[in-house]
Amino acid sequence: MRNNIVKSAGRAGRVIAMATSTALLVLLASCATKPPSEMKRLVWPAPPLPTRIEFVRSLFSEEDLGRDATFDEKVLELLAGKKPPANRIAEPMGLVVSDDGSRLYVSDYAQLAVFVFDFTAKNFVKIGKEEPLGRPMGVALDGQENLYVVEQEKKGISVFNRKGDFIRFITDPSIEKPGGIAIDRARGKIYVADTAHTKSEEHTVKIFDMEGKLVGALGHGKGSGEGQFLFPTYVLVDKKGNVYVTDTLNSRVQEFDADGKFVKRFGERGNSWGMFDKPKGIATDSFGNVYVVDSGWSNVQIFNQKGQVLLFFGGRGPIPGMLQNPAPIAIDAKNRIYVGDYLNHRVEVYDLVNTTAGDSFLAPPIKAGAAAPVKPPAKN
Repeated sequence: MRNNIVKSAGRAGRVIAMATSTALLVLLASCATKPPSEMKRLVWPAPPLPTRIEFVRSLFSEEDLGRDATFDEKVLELLAGKKPPANRIAEPMGLVVSDDGSRLYVSDYAQLAVFVFDFTAKNFVKIGKEEPLGRPMGVALDGQENLYVVEQEKKGISVFNRKGDFIRFITDPSIEKPGGIAIDRARGKIYVADTAHTKSEEHTVKIFDMEGKLVGALGHGKGSGEGQFLFPTYVLVDKKGNVYVTDTLNSRVQEFDADGKFVKRFGERGNSWGMFDKPKGIATDSFGNVYVVDSGWSNVQIFNQKGQVLLFFGGRGPIPGMLQNPAPIAIDAKNRIYVGDYLNHRVEVYDLVNTTAGDSFLAPPIKAGAAAPVKPPAKN
């Protein structure tokens, strides 16, 4: 996503950074007394450059299944002080979307449940309604769309069928504080990020087979070296079986091959393009680009398969399309992007548009004297 996209790194980054929550609040305040007939959606990068990411809608609760909660509508509801409906999202910590893109599964840490939004059937299911889940975190689906839910409080993974019926529980005595989860269907592996604790030396990614037996681990314990982790939180498996882990307090992403061999790492602590504060959720689009949610900077950065940064979107703010300490992310086969917006208590939905495989390649390096990349919007 670069030829045209990351030409925006220099000359458009300045424009992107201007789309902050402060500017939006000023705009909305001016519209509060007389709402405009139509308000433009948020896009990245900002015009006149070609749009690559477009904000679509917000998901708050089951009420959003019956209608398109558009940007305009949600802005006006925010300004009007509308109270949130019942059964709404509170603390989204895990997201996964069905293969056909029809169903979105949202684990809610505060509601002790997983919400299932079926966009095709216009149906809403709450797993955990009868028996609350133990602080659900990451979620994943197998080939039969059985749902795997990391229950942090129970130190394991509960498995449910399509109907929401409990099937089995997976755990191991070595698990301390499980977070994200990913399934490699082709190789029959389940990866679970074990965030562990400050005094623990675990800080690994546990590997289970599909029967629930622990068969190995990624990582060499706590540390900052290659293959070491400091509070890993989320994990991703791509089509080739490569495993990406957000190494949160090392402010980086580490990649391993299907055999568990360290491949590379990208990112470091900082506030410039390609740097992180607290990386968490991670996903890939249909072109193999890697999307990393940064909870600290409240944005999502996009990298190509070489680990080179292409673009970021989001930014801190309460306005629909902006984010506040987001955590999980999921992307469907049509490149619709779902981001769990933790402090805004919702899931934000975006589309990747006007993009081809060729856009994932970097343009030539910026020559000396050219405009420098712009830092992501500062945190509050």
